[in-house]
Amino acid sequence: MLEIYNTLKRRKEVFEPIEPGKVRMYVCGMTVYDLCHLGHARVLVVFDTVVRYLRYSGYDVTYVRNITDIDDKIIQRANENGESIDKLTGRFIQAMHEDSEALNVQSPDLEPRATHSMPAIIDMIQTLIDNKAAYVGPNGDVYYDVSGFAGYGSLSGKKIEDLRAGARVDVDESKQDALDFVLWKRAKPDEPNWDSPWGAGRPGWHIECSAMSTQCLGNHFDIHGGGMDLAFPHHENEIAQSEACTGEHFVNVWMHNGFVQINEEKMSKSLGNFFTIREILKIYRPEEVRYFILSSQYRSPLHYSDDNLDKARGALARLYTALRDLPEAAPAEDTDYREHFNKAMDDDFNSPEALAVLFDMAHDINRCREKDVKRAAALAASMRKLAEVLGLLQQDPESWLQGGITSDGMSDEQINDLVVQRDQARDNKDWAESDRLRDLLQDAGILLEDSAGGTRWRRK
Repeated sequence: MLEIYNTLKRRKEVFEPIEPGKVRMYVCGMTVYDLCHLGHARVLVVFDTVVRYLRYSGYDVTYVRNITDIDDKIIQRANENGESIDKLTGRFIQAMHEDSEALNVQSPDLEPRATHSMPAIIDMIQTLIDNKAAYVGPNGDVYYDVSGFAGYGSLSGKKIEDLRAGARVDVDESKQDALDFVLWKRAKPDEPNWDSPWGAGRPGWHIECSAMSTQCLGNHFDIHGGGMDLAFPHHENEIAQSEACTGEHFVNVWMHNGFVQINEEKMSKSLGNFFTIREILKIYRPEEVRYFILSSQYRSPLHYSDDNLDKARGALARLYTALRDLPEAAPAEDTDYREHFNKAMDDDFNSPEALAVLFDMAHDINRCREKDVKRAAALAASMRKLAEVLGLLQQDPESWLQGGITSDGMSDEQINDLVVQRDQARDNKDWAESDRLRDLLQDAGILLEDSAGGTRWRRK
């Protein structure tokens, strides 16, 4: 049985969907004012893998991942660039989709945008006002009244008294309580705005996700995910405003992935220690980055380093080597490996343990390929099928091993010519020339594998 760590309950729980056989899942997506960094890549890959495994397990999944395309940062960046908000967000939405595709992240079933969801947002705010859960401040902004929601702080484990003691109200704010948060911001000069019963303005960030998620999935759905940094206040506020609006329980399972860390610090734009996905993909292939992300359990910190990405590169090389030179075959009928894989993923999507199963299969393939090639080929087919659940090992092994990102400037044609020259030198027993050519290739990052069938090569 699948068990998922529920942030709301602070424990793993057996997953039971609201509607048998179906899963409705919402994940907070990107705020599109810049290129995605590795922290965003982790969100994309982690929840893509969750959806893949749920579907592999037989569930009919509706996966929603939103786009925040209006907020203070977007307005500021557009002004700095001297371009329209639509042009800015359109450019970075396209870049996000390209990065996602590179990382083999499947598209969500629905991808609502905040600016396309204004009627739902405005309706939800009006309902909150009607329910006495929100009020219009003297400055024209609309605020949520935190004091009226008894469960505030349940997701993050924070006590409302402690939060209030540590908060303050700025002189120019119109909140009734320091913890109250904005639902609708009165329009400022030269800012984008929409008409509403409270005057022209734009929504606060928190209400956008509540409106988009309930509009797409209903008032009560199965899973809500996002980065750990969103648990408070964003997701806490989502729960408060959604349940005050609908009178229903909002979400059953809350999932939060851990931070990406560099030198023990969280990777973030505010700290200036982030790498964009595109910067990393200049050095490492997308599948190497995806493997690196899955090499840590999703709730654990992910430690970024060239060494850890190099390990991911080497690991994939070993797995693809096991798949090399085997005929097409149906997956093996025995289920031991599949059971081990499922057991790992059923334990809160434990991808490192699932990857370990793939290495056990690779070892078995290499052990029996000389004596029982049919068995090896069947195992290889099974291994590919399980790896597909993780979004891995779907490329041609030979192309993978001979491809890659290198700085040696040597083309495949040049490499093949040097390999042929070395084979000729070996045939002529010119060992000095053979060694020279081997060293030349090795210095260029090319590894040679000699066998009775000839010499094969791959990039380091």
